[in-house]
Amino acid sequence: MPDTLQGLINSPRLSPQHRAIAAKVLQNERVTFEEGVFLYEHGELPYLGILANYIREKRHGDHTFFNRNFHIEPTNLCVYDCKFCSYSRLLKQRSEGWEYTMDDMFNIVKKYDGQPVTEVHIVGGVLPQYDVPFYQELFSRIRNHRPDLHIKALTPVEYHYIFKKAKISYAEGMRLMQEAGLQSVPGGGAEIFHPEVRELIAKDKCTADQWLAIHEEWHKLGSRSNATMLYGHIEKFWHRVDHMERLRTLQDKTGGFQTFIPLKFRNQDNQMSHVPESTVIEDLRNYAIARIYLDNFDHIKAYWAMISRNTAQLSLNFGVDDIDGTLDDTTKIYSMAGAEEQHPGMTTKELVELIKQVGRVPIERDTLYNVVTNYQDFEFQDEVKPQFYKLPVLN
Repeated sequence: MPDTLQGLINSPRLSPQHRAIAAKVLQNERVTFEEGVFLYEHGELPYLGILANYIREKRHGDHTFFNRNFHIEPTNLCVYDCKFCSYSRLLKQRSEGWEYTMDDMFNIVKKYDGQPVTEVHIVGGVLPQYDVPFYQELFSRIRNHRPDLHIKALTPVEYHYIFKKAKISYAEGMRLMQEAGLQSVPGGGAEIFHPEVRELIAKDKCTADQWLAIHEEWHKLGSRSNATMLYGHIEKFWHRVDHMERLRTLQDKTGGFQTFIPLKFRNQDNQMSHVPESTVIEDLRNYAIARIYLDNFDHIKAYWAMISRNTAQLSLNFGVDDIDGTLDDTTKIYSMAGAEEQHPGMTTKELVELIKQVGRVPIERDTLYNVVTNYQDFEFQDEVKPQFYKLPVLN
């Protein structure tokens, strides 16, 4: 791979800017904001793939990570009206949604007793009854019932709302959540940080500064979180770079982010259905540029359930080293937006085979990227696919 990069650096067919960025990647130097925009505007897929794959293999070799997880989505009703969202329903559309009780959610966790899942991922809409005491009790019940199950829960959008309602600071709120059993924070709700886009697609929810501040308080507690970016709608290329720049700056300060997850805008059944979706080529370019730009993030993740299994396989050559988890048909967020996977779920064996088919090494991880099992030479016995809890089907 260094020889391949050296070939780019010496290529007379590339512009001086292309060659200079390739030299920076080879020398492990940071790409500037202007260079990030240049990559989006002038970086062709093969060129970006060589740079991103070099970084990916330098960090992780052929290792490709996944975990055994399931989701709990407390409700798809929400007080916010995000234009891109196919998942949520406003309160006036209550008949089209669900609202789980505490016992409903706890019973979902209990369905997995005796099964080798390592993470429960809890995110959903924002409603007044899901407040600070509610989540304190829920997290505590889950921790007491199954201490080995990692609780990754709630986006800053949800935390901002419940902390404001409780009239407590972000610092106090995150401390209370940690004491109740929260172990990490997912990356949702980031969308696009720049206000000229955020105001148009998600003006009611927390601002970029508030989103970042909640993650910063969580990092101060010594805990980890993820970050996302919703791309491929009305944003310009420089908005994407601005978004990643803000993440990179906070990561320089705290080191608390572990994974960046680009989220592809899907246009089915939402208020932005007139906006065309990005192509697979653009998806792969975006993964690659994220890997090049976010030099202080350990991992780049692709959600196979959002972009399809085939595109997830392709992404592993464009900077991605993680394709999320088994899911087990416990999320509607992707399918309701028109993703190819309408009932997202794979057995461990299927995920392992998906990764091996493209010459990578499947590594089952826990939420914090500790290795659970290296499946490089693993031989599966006949695997019985368990019967999982099904979410409501909406008409």
